[in-house]
Amino acid sequence: MSDATRAIHNLLYRYAEAIDAGRLDEAAALFRHARIEAGGNGTLDHAGLLALWQRIILIYPCGTPRTRHLISNPIVDIDEATGTATARSCYTVFQATEQLPLQAIASGRYLDRFACIDGQWCFTAREYRLDLVGDLSRHLQNLSAR
Repeated sequence: MSDATRAIHNLLYRYAEAIDAGRLDEAAALFRHARIEAGGNGTLDHAGLLALWQRIILIYPCGTPRTRHLISNPIVDIDEATGTATARSCYTVFQATEQLPLQAIASGRYLDRFACIDGQWCFTAREYRLDLVGDLSRHLQNLSAR
């Protein structure tokens, strides 16, 4: 695996780790160079993404959303000459709360673009695709207030 591929995989996994730890600001900062296609919420920058997450993601007293985002099947294509890359990956979100036993609550795909900026690989774009939906009632709120 090339260093660029490893760096891009690590970005995907750092995102999941930060979200699951309730560190929404850290997760949003990963997208500081990016434009995010967020479905009905339009195209957002990292500040808009953070504001959206702060509005809709339920954070429990433990400081987390009580989720586990699993990122799988990353397919990374790197153009070393231009310092850019794309990745397609799958995600599955599991959740367990006092009211909800452990279960998959969402599954879909991330379509990502990256660039090597000042020697570091960074997200430059993300499109969220939600394919399968479970019980999101203990994870997301205020979905109609966009």
